[in-house]
Amino acid sequence: MEMIQEHSGLAAYLAADEAIDHDHPFVRETADALWTATGEARAYAEVAFEFVRDTVVHSADSGDTGDERVPWRASEVLSTRNGICYAKSHALAALLRARGIPAALCYQRLTEDDGSDPVVHGLVALRLPGADRWSRVDPRGNKPGVDARFSLDREELAFPVRPELGECDYPALHAAPHPAALKALQGSADRRELWRNLPTAL
Repeated sequence: MEMIQEHSGLAAYLAADEAIDHDHPFVRETADALWTATGEARAYAEVAFEFVRDTVVHSADSGDTGDERVPWRASEVLSTRNGICYAKSHALAALLRARGIPAALCYQRLTEDDGSDPVVHGLVALRLPGADRWSRVDPRGNKPGVDARFSLDREELAFPVRPELGECDYPALHAAPHPAALKALQGSADRRELWRNLPTAL
């Protein structure tokens, strides 16, 4: 799939905003700690991906006793270690941008195995310094049947799309969260309300 930059330059994919708040002290501290363990852009990107994938629990995987909060700012996601795919993508994008690695938000439309109950899923594209292309990674969090990995050469996403079911990859590389995703997060008081508010298409 050919990915399409929403902005021609890369500066927009390094900027901080209300959701990707990599100017927040906690995000900077987390990024600095991860960088100290790596010291090189590619290794840092992989460690940051695994950190968000593995230590921030996806809200849908935490069961009935899980955290009911709906964080949407990267700093909140990293401090609560909780969030859905959009929120986890904000966190990863913030950690990448904090160390000068351009990061974009991108989305898929997914369904159940029979094509019902469509939902928009969020992930991240990154572009290492000196690279001539974007690579998508999915920090959603692994579980039985889901095995997303960090790979710049070939995609190893949580959910490869099935066009025959109406699923699709949206090609746009967004510098800021898509308004539909952000509205769902900001407008939901708890997880149950969030499930009702999730967008079904972009």
